[in-house]
Amino acid sequence: MTTATASSLVPPSRLPKVGTTIFTVMSALAAEKGAVNLGQGFPDFNCDPALVEAVSNAMRDGMNQYPPMTGVPALRAAISQKIGALYGRHYDANSEITVTAGATQAILTAILCCLHPGEEAIVIEPAYDSYVPAIELAGGTPVFVQMELREAGYATPWDKVAAAVTGKTRLIIINSPHNPTGSVMREADIQALADIVRGTNILILSDEVYEHMVYDGARHESVCRHQELAERAFVVSSFGKTYHVTGWKIGYVAAPAALSAEFRKVHQFNVFTVNTPVQHGLAAYMGNPAPYLELAGFYQRKRDLFRDGLQSTRLRLLPSDGTYFQCVDYSAVSDLSEAEFSKWLTTEMGVAAIPVSAFYDDPRESGIVRFCFAKKDETLKQALDKLARL
Repeated sequence: MTTATASSLVPPSRLPKVGTTIFTVMSALAAEKGAVNLGQGFPDFNCDPALVEAVSNAMRDGMNQYPPMTGVPALRAAISQKIGALYGRHYDANSEITVTAGATQAILTAILCCLHPGEEAIVIEPAYDSYVPAIELAGGTPVFVQMELREAGYATPWDKVAAAVTGKTRLIIINSPHNPTGSVMREADIQALADIVRGTNILILSDEVYEHMVYDGARHESVCRHQELAERAFVVSSFGKTYHVTGWKIGYVAAPAALSAEFRKVHQFNVFTVNTPVQHGLAAYMGNPAPYLELAGFYQRKRDLFRDGLQSTRLRLLPSDGTYFQCVDYSAVSDLSEAEFSKWLTTEMGVAAIPVSAFYDDPRESGIVRFCFAKKDETLKQALDKLARL
């Protein structure tokens, strides 16, 4: 009888290419070197105390058992009302809104519910790092189209997206405002996407977690605004990003009833449901729309403070039209690879950044790194003082 060894008990990996993420590596290096961490995308300031109080009240009031699988009715109603007020589309709170354990779970669940083995999903790179593993777990095939860096910043070449469509294409994943580039989709982008999917059975996964961070007076072109696309789309958003509570891991998906029904089949056996008192607290807090309506102004001021400070360095600023990320071209400073430059910047300059090459399935070097400016003003000023030596 053969005795099993530890190595023989390990099954073939479902995600053989996945290792330690660059976010973990850079955050650990920043902590080791005592660097200002502008790498990983989360705020270093607290949320509104009124939100904490709303959640605490729900706990004290006994809202601590399982909620409905699809989410607390009051929260789903508040989400539906918000979408209708902002984007003019009504989603039925009972059949078309599902509360999720963060946007990453929402993305995984949407992909698992609609993508079957052998089908293809188009991924526009650079891309958030959960898309491809989710596609692979579903047995699908990612098909990559790269954004182009133009004078006005990163842009999606829709002619190349159209050329990537085949008879096996089931899903196109879009992300606006875009992580990591800070670009946003405009009306022309929406129309180009509609032209591509019209007359097909292609679905859309629209990652809109930074929906309230669009700057300079522009509006967020949510897929919810556009009936033709909304009818075939899973639209994902994040309370963590909107309310500065990334650790709460709570978001939602809006989708037509038939798509939501399939989404919920997977959601039920994925996480089943989401933290009860947080849902009740959010529902109460959403009665005041000011926190999300004022978010663009709040972050634009931080963006401008950070960009103004970087002007005195040799870093070339790329546009930041949305999100809380700022990309820079460092080619005037160094010819190191993006990963090595990020490590050098952390170790020698005391500021952590993320290489944009990490957002490609097959890393591509373009001499660009990403900073996060969702930080206290004093944190940003501390980082700028260090970067002034560049």
